[in-house]
Amino acid sequence: MKSMTFVRNRSHRLLACLALGAGVVCIGCSAIFVKFAGVSGPVSAFYRVLIAGIVIVPWWCYRKSGYPSRSDLILTLGGGIFFALDLVFWNTGLLLTSAATATLLANNAPLWVGLGSILLFQERLPISYWFGLTISLGGMAFLVGEGGWSHLQWNAGDLLAIVASFFYAAYLLTTQKARTRIDTLTFMTLSVVSSLLVLFGLNLVLGTPLTGFSGKTWTALVGLGLVSQTGGWLAINYALGHLRAAPVSVSLLGEAAVTALLAIPLLGEYLSIPQVVGGVLILGGIFFVNQRKVEKKE
Repeated sequence: MKSMTFVRNRSHRLLACLALGAGVVCIGCSAIFVKFAGVSGPVSAFYRVLIAGIVIVPWWCYRKSGYPSRSDLILTLGGGIFFALDLVFWNTGLLLTSAATATLLANNAPLWVGLGSILLFQERLPISYWFGLTISLGGMAFLVGEGGWSHLQWNAGDLLAIVASFFYAAYLLTTQKARTRIDTLTFMTLSVVSSLLVLFGLNLVLGTPLTGFSGKTWTALVGLGLVSQTGGWLAINYALGHLRAAPVSVSLLGEAAVTALLAIPLLGEYLSIPQVVGGVLILGGIFFVNQRKVEKKE
Protein backbone atom coordinates (compact mmCIF):
# COMPACT_ATOMS: atom_id res chain seq x y z
CA MET A 1 0.00 0.00 0.00
CA LYS A 2 2.78 2.41 0.93
CA SER A 3 4.57 1.48 -2.28
CA MET A 4 1.49 2.33 -4.37
CA THR A 5 1.11 5.65 -2.55
CA PHE A 6 4.78 6.47 -3.16
CA VAL A 7 4.48 5.63 -6.87
CA ARG A 8 1.30 7.72 -7.15
CA ASN A 9 2.87 10.71 -5.40
CA ARG A 10 6.00 10.40 -7.49
CA SER A 11 3.88 10.25 -10.64
CA HIS A 12 1.95 13.36 -9.59
CA ARG A 13 5.20 15.18 -8.81
CA LEU A 14 6.66 14.25 -12.21
CA LEU A 15 3.50 15.41 -13.97
CA ALA A 16 3.56 18.65 -11.97
CA CYS A 17 7.20 19.28 -12.96
CA LEU A 18 6.33 18.69 -16.61
CA ALA A 19 3.34 21.02 -16.28
CA LEU A 20 5.54 23.67 -14.70
CA GLY A 21 8.05 23.43 -17.53
CA ALA A 22 5.28 23.64 -20.12
CA GLY A 23 3.73 26.59 -18.29
CA VAL A 24 7.01 28.51 -18.25
CA VAL A 25 7.43 27.96 -22.00
CA CYS A 26 3.83 29.06 -22.64
CA ILE A 27 4.11 32.33 -20.74
CA GLY A 28 7.58 32.85 -22.22
CA CYS A 29 5.87 32.99 -25.62
CA SER A 30 3.67 35.92 -24.54
CA ALA A 31 6.06 38.61 -25.74
CA ILE A 32 6.54 36.83 -29.06
CA PHE A 33 2.80 36.65 -29.71
CA VAL A 34 2.36 40.34 -28.81
CA LYS A 35 5.16 41.32 -31.19
CA PHE A 36 3.71 39.17 -33.98
CA ALA A 37 0.22 40.60 -33.47
CA GLY A 38 1.52 44.13 -33.93
CA VAL A 39 -1.61 45.79 -32.55
CA SER A 40 -1.80 48.32 -29.73
CA GLY A 41 -1.23 47.17 -26.17
CA PRO A 42 -4.87 47.58 -25.02
CA VAL A 43 -6.11 45.56 -28.01
CA SER A 44 -3.74 42.61 -27.56
CA ALA A 45 -4.44 42.66 -23.81
CA PHE A 46 -8.20 42.58 -24.48
CA TYR A 47 -8.01 39.59 -26.79
CA ARG A 48 -5.60 37.75 -24.51
CA VAL A 49 -8.18 37.90 -21.73
CA LEU A 50 -11.25 37.47 -23.98
CA ILE A 51 -9.99 34.28 -25.61
CA ALA A 52 -8.99 32.87 -22.23
CA GLY A 53 -12.45 33.77 -20.92
CA ILE A 54 -14.16 31.92 -23.76
CA VAL A 55 -12.49 28.76 -22.47
CA ILE A 56 -12.53 29.34 -18.71
CA VAL A 57 -15.98 30.86 -18.05
CA PRO A 58 -18.04 28.01 -19.64
CA TRP A 59 -15.79 25.51 -17.86
CA TRP A 60 -16.46 27.21 -14.55
CA CYS A 61 -20.22 27.25 -15.22
CA TYR A 62 -20.13 23.54 -16.07
CA ARG A 63 -18.22 22.73 -12.89
CA LYS A 64 -20.73 24.79 -10.86
CA SER A 65 -18.03 25.89 -8.46
CA GLY A 66 -19.16 27.75 -5.36
CA TYR A 67 -19.06 31.52 -4.96
CA PRO A 68 -16.43 33.11 -2.71
CA SER A 69 -17.19 35.31 0.24
CA ARG A 70 -17.90 38.99 -0.36
CA SER A 71 -14.44 40.08 0.81
CA ASP A 72 -12.68 37.50 -1.38
CA LEU A 73 -14.88 38.49 -4.32
CA ILE A 74 -13.91 42.16 -3.93
CA LEU A 75 -10.22 41.31 -3.66
CA THR A 76 -10.31 39.05 -6.71
CA LEU A 77 -12.22 41.51 -8.87
CA GLY A 78 -9.89 44.30 -7.75
CA GLY A 79 -6.92 42.13 -8.61
CA GLY A 80 -8.37 41.61 -12.08
CA ILE A 81 -8.36 45.37 -12.61
CA PHE A 82 -4.67 45.58 -11.68
CA PHE A 83 -3.89 42.61 -13.93
CA ALA A 84 -5.61 44.34 -16.85
CA LEU A 85 -3.52 47.48 -16.35
CA ASP A 86 -0.38 45.35 -16.07
CA LEU A 87 -1.14 43.80 -19.47
CA VAL A 88 -1.87 47.17 -21.08
CA PHE A 89 1.42 48.73 -19.98
CA TRP A 90 3.50 45.63 -20.66
CA ASN A 91 2.02 44.94 -24.09
CA THR A 92 2.47 48.59 -25.05
CA GLY A 93 6.06 48.62 -23.80
CA LEU A 94 6.83 45.48 -25.77
CA LEU A 95 6.24 47.34 -29.01
CA LEU A 96 8.80 49.98 -28.02
CA THR A 97 11.65 47.83 -26.68
CA SER A 98 13.01 44.32 -27.08
CA ALA A 99 10.92 41.36 -25.95
CA ALA A 100 13.63 40.12 -23.59
CA THR A 101 14.17 43.52 -21.93
CA ALA A 102 10.44 44.11 -21.38
CA THR A 103 10.02 40.63 -19.90
CA LEU A 104 13.00 41.04 -17.58
CA LEU A 105 11.82 44.41 -16.29
CA ALA A 106 8.24 43.20 -15.81
CA ASN A 107 9.57 40.28 -13.73
CA ASN A 108 10.60 42.76 -11.04
CA ALA A 109 7.13 42.47 -9.50
CA PRO A 110 8.39 40.34 -6.52
CA LEU A 111 10.59 43.27 -5.50
CA TRP A 112 7.62 45.64 -5.25
CA VAL A 113 5.54 42.94 -3.54
CA GLY A 114 8.16 42.87 -0.79
CA LEU A 115 8.08 46.64 -0.36
CA GLY A 116 4.28 46.58 -0.40
CA SER A 117 4.30 43.92 2.33
CA ILE A 118 6.26 46.30 4.54
CA LEU A 119 3.92 49.24 3.97
CA LEU A 120 0.59 47.39 3.96
CA PHE A 121 1.11 44.35 6.17
CA GLN A 122 3.95 45.61 8.40
CA GLU A 123 6.11 42.58 7.63
CA ARG A 124 9.80 42.42 8.46
CA LEU A 125 11.94 41.26 5.57
CA PRO A 126 15.29 39.50 5.98
CA ILE A 127 18.65 40.64 4.66
CA SER A 128 18.30 38.30 1.66
CA TYR A 129 15.40 40.40 0.38
CA TRP A 130 17.34 43.67 0.55
CA PHE A 131 20.36 41.98 -1.01
CA GLY A 132 18.19 40.74 -3.87
CA LEU A 133 16.56 44.15 -4.27
CA THR A 134 19.96 45.85 -4.55
CA ILE A 135 21.20 43.36 -7.14
CA SER A 136 18.04 43.68 -9.26
CA LEU A 137 18.12 47.47 -9.19
CA GLY A 138 21.73 47.27 -10.35
CA GLY A 139 20.61 45.00 -13.17
CA MET A 140 17.94 47.50 -14.18
CA ALA A 141 20.62 50.19 -14.33
CA PHE A 142 22.60 48.02 -16.76
CA LEU A 143 19.52 47.48 -18.94
CA VAL A 144 18.75 51.19 -19.10
CA GLY A 145 22.30 51.80 -20.24
CA GLU A 146 24.86 54.52 -19.69
CA GLY A 147 23.18 56.84 -22.19
CA GLY A 148 19.86 56.62 -20.38
CA TRP A 149 21.39 57.79 -17.11
CA SER A 150 23.72 60.44 -18.50
CA HIS A 151 21.17 62.09 -20.80
CA LEU A 152 18.01 61.08 -18.90
CA GLN A 153 16.63 59.65 -22.15
CA TRP A 154 15.24 56.31 -21.11
CA ASN A 155 13.54 54.02 -23.56
CA ALA A 156 9.77 54.49 -23.25
CA GLY A 157 9.22 50.75 -23.61
CA ASP A 158 11.53 50.04 -20.66
CA LEU A 159 9.68 52.54 -18.47
CA LEU A 160 6.30 51.08 -19.43
CA ALA A 161 7.54 47.58 -18.55
CA ILE A 162 8.62 48.84 -15.12
CA VAL A 163 5.21 50.46 -14.61
CA ALA A 164 3.64 47.12 -15.60
CA SER A 165 5.65 45.38 -12.88
CA PHE A 166 4.13 47.77 -10.30
CA PHE A 167 0.60 46.87 -11.39
CA TYR A 168 1.39 43.16 -11.38
CA ALA A 169 2.77 43.53 -7.86
CA ALA A 170 -0.48 45.30 -6.90
CA TYR A 171 -2.38 42.35 -8.38
CA LEU A 172 -0.37 39.88 -6.30
CA LEU A 173 -0.72 41.91 -3.10
CA THR A 174 -4.45 42.37 -3.60
CA THR A 175 -5.24 38.73 -4.31
CA GLN A 176 -2.66 36.83 -2.25
CA LYS A 177 -5.07 36.03 0.59
CA ALA A 178 -8.07 35.35 -1.64
CA ARG A 179 -6.09 32.84 -3.70
CA THR A 180 -5.60 30.62 -0.66
CA ARG A 181 -9.37 30.42 -0.07
CA ILE A 182 -10.72 30.20 -3.63
CA ASP A 183 -10.21 27.28 -6.03
CA THR A 184 -8.05 27.97 -9.08
CA LEU A 185 -10.84 27.86 -11.67
CA THR A 186 -13.10 30.24 -9.73
CA PHE A 187 -10.23 32.62 -9.07
CA MET A 188 -9.18 32.69 -12.74
CA THR A 189 -12.79 33.11 -13.91
CA LEU A 190 -13.51 36.08 -11.66
CA SER A 191 -10.18 37.71 -12.52
CA VAL A 192 -10.78 37.24 -16.24
CA VAL A 193 -14.27 38.78 -16.07
CA SER A 194 -13.00 41.80 -14.12
CA SER A 195 -10.03 42.31 -16.44
CA LEU A 196 -12.18 41.90 -19.52
CA LEU A 197 -14.64 44.62 -18.47
CA VAL A 198 -11.79 47.06 -17.78
CA LEU A 199 -10.01 46.32 -21.06
CA PHE A 200 -13.20 46.55 -23.13
CA GLY A 201 -14.07 49.89 -21.55
CA LEU A 202 -10.52 51.20 -22.06
CA ASN A 203 -10.57 50.30 -25.76
CA LEU A 204 -13.94 52.01 -26.17
CA VAL A 205 -12.62 55.19 -24.54
CA LEU A 206 -9.46 55.14 -26.67
CA GLY A 207 -11.46 54.39 -29.81
CA THR A 208 -9.10 51.59 -30.86
CA PRO A 209 -10.45 49.26 -33.57
CA LEU A 210 -11.06 45.68 -32.40
CA THR A 211 -11.62 44.17 -35.86
CA GLY A 212 -10.21 44.26 -39.38
CA PHE A 213 -6.92 42.52 -38.58
CA SER A 214 -4.85 40.29 -40.85
CA GLY A 215 -4.74 36.51 -40.55
CA LYS A 216 -1.28 36.74 -38.97
CA THR A 217 -2.56 39.10 -36.29
CA TRP A 218 -5.57 36.92 -35.45
CA THR A 219 -3.34 33.84 -35.24
CA ALA A 220 -1.00 35.63 -32.84
CA LEU A 221 -3.90 36.86 -30.70
CA VAL A 222 -5.41 33.38 -30.50
CA GLY A 223 -2.01 32.00 -29.53
CA LEU A 224 -1.68 34.70 -26.87
CA GLY A 225 -5.05 33.83 -25.35
CA LEU A 226 -4.93 30.04 -25.62
CA VAL A 227 -1.24 29.24 -25.21
CA SER A 228 0.08 31.98 -22.91
CA GLN A 229 -2.94 32.92 -20.80
CA THR A 230 -5.07 29.76 -20.65
CA GLY A 231 -2.56 26.95 -21.12
CA GLY A 232 0.32 28.66 -19.35
CA TRP A 233 -1.47 29.69 -16.17
CA LEU A 234 -3.57 26.53 -15.86
CA ALA A 235 -0.36 24.48 -16.07
CA ILE A 236 1.40 26.67 -13.50
CA ASN A 237 -1.56 26.59 -11.13
CA TYR A 238 -1.67 22.81 -11.44
CA ALA A 239 2.02 22.66 -10.56
CA LEU A 240 1.43 24.90 -7.53
CA GLY A 241 -1.04 22.30 -6.26
CA HIS A 242 1.64 19.59 -6.18
CA LEU A 243 4.95 21.41 -5.69
CA ARG A 244 6.25 23.83 -3.09
CA ALA A 245 5.68 27.48 -3.92
CA ALA A 246 9.34 28.50 -3.48
CA PRO A 247 10.82 26.35 -6.29
CA VAL A 248 7.86 27.17 -8.52
CA SER A 249 8.38 30.93 -8.09
CA VAL A 250 12.08 30.55 -8.90
CA SER A 251 11.31 28.36 -11.92
CA LEU A 252 9.02 31.06 -13.29
CA LEU A 253 12.11 33.21 -13.78
CA GLY A 254 12.78 30.95 -16.73
CA GLU A 255 10.13 32.94 -18.60
CA ALA A 256 12.68 35.66 -19.34
CA ALA A 257 15.20 33.12 -20.64
CA VAL A 258 12.58 31.48 -22.87
CA THR A 259 11.58 34.87 -24.29
CA ALA A 260 15.19 35.90 -24.91
CA LEU A 261 16.00 32.62 -26.71
CA LEU A 262 12.86 32.68 -28.86
CA ALA A 263 13.36 36.34 -29.75
CA ILE A 264 16.67 35.59 -31.49
CA PRO A 265 15.38 33.39 -34.35
CA LEU A 266 11.78 34.67 -34.43
CA LEU A 267 12.27 38.42 -33.98
CA GLY A 268 15.95 38.87 -34.79
CA GLU A 269 16.53 40.52 -31.40
CA TYR A 270 19.99 39.98 -29.94
CA LEU A 271 21.04 41.01 -26.45
CA SER A 272 24.10 43.22 -26.00
CA ILE A 273 26.66 42.43 -23.30
CA PRO A 274 25.28 45.10 -20.91
CA GLN A 275 21.80 43.67 -21.42
CA VAL A 276 23.02 40.15 -20.68
CA VAL A 277 24.77 41.38 -17.52
CA GLY A 278 21.70 43.35 -16.47
CA GLY A 279 19.44 40.38 -17.13
CA VAL A 280 21.58 38.02 -15.07
CA LEU A 281 21.66 40.53 -12.19
CA ILE A 282 17.88 41.01 -12.28
CA LEU A 283 17.20 37.26 -12.29
CA GLY A 284 19.77 36.74 -9.55
CA GLY A 285 18.20 39.46 -7.41
CA ILE A 286 14.70 38.05 -7.86
CA PHE A 287 16.05 34.61 -6.94
CA PHE A 288 17.22 35.96 -3.58
CA VAL A 289 13.94 37.82 -3.09
CA ASN A 290 11.97 34.63 -3.63
CA GLN A 291 14.01 32.87 -0.95
CA ARG A 292 12.86 35.28 1.73
CA LYS A 293 11.01 34.06 4.80
CA VAL A 294 8.66 36.75 6.02
CA GLU A 295 8.42 37.47 9.74
CA LYS A 296 5.31 39.29 10.88
CA LYS A 297 5.88 42.26 13.10
CA GLU A 298 4.60 41.74 16.64
